[in-house]
Amino acid sequence: MPKDVIIACDFASEAQTFAFLEKLGSERPFLKIGMELFYAAGPNIVRKLKDKGYKIFLDLKLHDIPNTVEKAMRVIADLGADMINVHAAGTVAMMEAAMRGVSAKGNARPLVISVTQLTSTDEARMQNELLIGKSLPETVLHYAQNAQKAGLDGVVCSPLEAESIHNALGSGFLTVTPGIRFADGEKGDQVRVATPAKARKLGSDYIVVGRPITEAADPAEAYARAVADFLGR
Repeated sequence: MPKDVIIACDFASEAQTFAFLEKLGSERPFLKIGMELFYAAGPNIVRKLKDKGYKIFLDLKLHDIPNTVEKAMRVIADLGADMINVHAAGTVAMMEAAMRGVSAKGNARPLVISVTQLTSTDEARMQNELLIGKSLPETVLHYAQNAQKAGLDGVVCSPLEAESIHNALGSGFLTVTPGIRFADGEKGDQVRVATPAKARKLGSDYIVVGRPITEAADPAEAYARAVADFLGR
């Protein structure tokens, strides 16, 4: 199973994104394009980055009625992203619709994963505000089981849940884990976090690292550190 470090490019413009990437020199890391950058720069940002040799995780977290998600996924599939996601809370039917949409043209499709619970959410908030009565680990695992049932390739979860998901659903079911912080770094608004080395031990397949790299004094050094810690080299 391939493992990689994905840099979260949470920038407000295309210009800021390319200015950051220049700091990485010849490196062509896997990049996450989230809502902020996608809404600011539009779909062409995906095409431009792909043309320059970057792999792209398009993090739009689709969550709507099945018909809408299916149609949106048909459009998204044409952008050339390597990985895209939906919200598992949208139900099995919605995730199945997403898979129909992304596979509609019969071409090679991107990996499709679903968000279980955001890494900014803790158990108390999930239970008190979202009225989900189960424990957080139980809820995340159940959402992952639904995603696998719908035919998805994996889930977004915290690194703390990666091991239990692999134990239950197999090593081939991907775990993409944000909430990654260096041991000497700040947590920010993340709650369920781990270091790159800890994520590796817990079985994460991909880690998503944002501010510890993008806001570092030396982003190239921070990226190299994350790769060394996560891939063990």
